Amino acid sequence: MAEAEQLLLLDLLPSPFAARVRIALAEKGLNYESREEDLSNKSSLLLKMNPVHKQIPVLIHNGRPICESMVIVQYIDEVWNHKSPLLPSDPYGRAHARFWADYIDKKIYPIGRMLWTSKGEVKEASKKELIECFKILEGELGDKPYFGGERFGYIDLALIPFYSFFYTFETLGNFSVVVEFPKLVDWAQRCLLKESVSKSLCDQRNVYETMLGIRKQLGAE
Repeated sequence: MAEAEQLLLLDLLPSPFAARVRIALAEKGLNYESREEDLSNKSSLLLKMNPVHKQIPVLIHNGRPICESMVIVQYIDEVWNHKSPLLPSDPYGRAHARFWADYIDKKIYPIGRMLWTSKGEVKEASKKELIECFKILEGELGDKPYFGGERFGYIDLALIPFYSFFYTFETLGNFSVVVEFPKLVDWAQRCLLKESVSKSLCDQRNVYETMLGIRKQLGAE
């Protein structure tokens, strides 16, 4: 079924949200075309396929767009349910996974962005809030290999793209992720053993240079 279908991903390498979709597609073993977008000069295709938010990622399946990273991941999991299920099979497990993915969406990127685009007291407050969020996530992980238990799943997929930002958080926030959150680091290393993850993530230094460029543009240096 999958091989005969057309899949086009409107993509951006440093984006943690696009990385989620790349991981999900890789987990399912799907072939797709990736088209890198320039967000300072958005393509007519992106504006047509995501007229509401005008953002990546957008997965275009047989000409029809699906927008928002975790909506796309759920769509992929439902349509290609023949292998590597991402969401749990039971309703409670699915609700639990969606809760934590929503927490990650509402906390990590917005607070992290405040850290790398601000300075002074605002930056320091963002650092403290980000550290608290990671403490909560490490508590949820506990001693499990993955957030859902014994296998890589939906919550792991939601969070692992932010591994690419760890160096940025450490450098701009002046703290050590390894020292503060050893369980999260061990979890990330387990995730990276999966080719679907390691080949989908952007290099940490690449992300850092991108964030420095944003800081410079905003005058936050």
